[in-house]
Order: sequence, then structure tokens, then C-alpha cells
Amino acid sequence: MIKARVTVTLKNGVLDPQGKAIEGALGSLGFDGVHQARQGKVFDLELDTADKAKAETDLKAMCEKLLANTVIENYTIAID
Repeated sequence: MIKARVTVTLKNGVLDPQGKAIEGALGSLGFDGVHQARQGKVFDLELDTADKAKAETDLKAMCEKLLANTVIENYTIAID
């Protein structure tokens, strides 16, 4: 069994309205030192394999086909 974490974030230059809303809300709560907030997604996955290379290949395919919109999002994969 392989555990992996996929982190998906918006590419630089892509408008992040949720991040802006979070940034404004934090300022309203008195956290004045926040200059930028960007929102993303995290997926924790368990794969039924011991083959790390296959897991990495499968995870990349999952990201390209479903987990990330690669036009506007980047993704990183961390395998334990």
C-alpha cells in the first residue's frame, strides 16, 4: 500500500477570488500581516500497490485526467 498526497494550486497569474475573499476576511479579523492568500486543494490517496514507479505514473494520470485542470492549475505529488 502506498500513501500519496496530491496538492493542486492555481497557476501564477490566474485570478483567485476565493483567496482574495480569505485575505479580506483575515484582515477583518485583525490579521493585518497577510498580503496574499491563495486557495487550493489537497487529496490524500492510498493506492493498492507496492510499486512506487507505477503509483507515480498512475497519480500523474489521475491529476491530468481528473484531479487538476492543467490549463489553470499546477499539481505536486508526494509519495510516502
